[in-house]
Amino acid sequence: MGLTSNKVLALAAAAAVLLFAATVWLWPRLAHRGPRAVAGRVALLLATQLSLFAAVGLAANNSFLFYGSWADLFGRQQDMGVVVDHSQGTHLKVVEKQRPGVPGASRPETGGQIHKVVVSGAKSGIDSPAYVYLPPEYFHAEHRDRTFPAAVVLTGYPGTAENLLKGLKYPRTAHEQAKDGRMQPMILVMLRPTVAPPRDTECVDVPGGPKTETFFAEDLPRAVSETYRVGTRARNWGFMGNSTGGYCALKIAMHHPERFSAGVGLSAYYKAAEDPTTGDLFHGDDRARERADLLWSLDHLPQGRSSFLVTTSRQGEGNLEGTRAFIKKVKAPARVSSIVLDSGGHNFNTWRREIPPALAWLAGRLSPS
Repeated sequence: MGLTSNKVLALAAAAAVLLFAATVWLWPRLAHRGPRAVAGRVALLLATQLSLFAAVGLAANNSFLFYGSWADLFGRQQDMGVVVDHSQGTHLKVVEKQRPGVPGASRPETGGQIHKVVVSGAKSGIDSPAYVYLPPEYFHAEHRDRTFPAAVVLTGYPGTAENLLKGLKYPRTAHEQAKDGRMQPMILVMLRPTVAPPRDTECVDVPGGPKTETFFAEDLPRAVSETYRVGTRARNWGFMGNSTGGYCALKIAMHHPERFSAGVGLSAYYKAAEDPTTGDLFHGDDRARERADLLWSLDHLPQGRSSFLVTTSRQGEGNLEGTRAFIKKVKAPARVSSIVLDSGGHNFNTWRREIPPALAWLAGRLSPS
């Protein structure tokens, strides 16, 4: 059974309850001063606490998906490497095809399909795994010549792309929204912003280091458009993410309006972090540091025709003031919208409340052709 399996969680919870009951039942019999009685009490307390800790830890992991598998938990990587043939001009390699967790998923025509891929950056030199969600309409015979809008979706740092599938349920939400007529069918390209792990590059081109901005702004949409029926114009592409991914989404959409027409930042911050996880991102280049400050960019750089959606909460989020400042600084021809919850923390529960309307908003600003 997998680490995130509900059966594992149920077994751990049952074990904790049984051990607690056993402790209550056996405690009077162990109320002696002898070595065996003391050892029995210690063993019962230790076993009960460990089982309770395991149950709480599994529940937290199922909610936030810190680890996607037992191998991930114990630091063992089981996936084999994938060879990408650059000489043949291949920039995206499909590694595996999966069924999304939606009704009718046994057939792509009814449930859509998820492709696990490796994207090879021609300009950046970065290779990164990703997941591509294809909606059911992509497989309909009457749509075989139709192009679809696409959105890049990023996790926060140091999250995994699996969080977007299992924890935040982007494919299921997109499927339900389209089925209910709240949004047009849209392709989702899901990955984490950490394309040079374990370093957090904040989606910037680091001098002498990873060219993360080039990868997201140029290589990724090019590779996807070469492989799937997605247009290459800005109106065909959007960008979306939470936390660090939200900062990246706003940054890339702001600085590359020729590539992306809309950006969504869920609980985003507005200035590149600089800490031990990032290292030296700018190497003394003050202009690059200023450009990575989105509020500075809005004040000092031309604003394109991009549309932005930002989210925050009146209580529980640390980005409330920054979000208000961002909204005030956006000027025509750019446009800005917002979602402001009464309360909500920097967590999956908050983002699950924002993703459905945010996806509908994003799809409404993209064109399939």
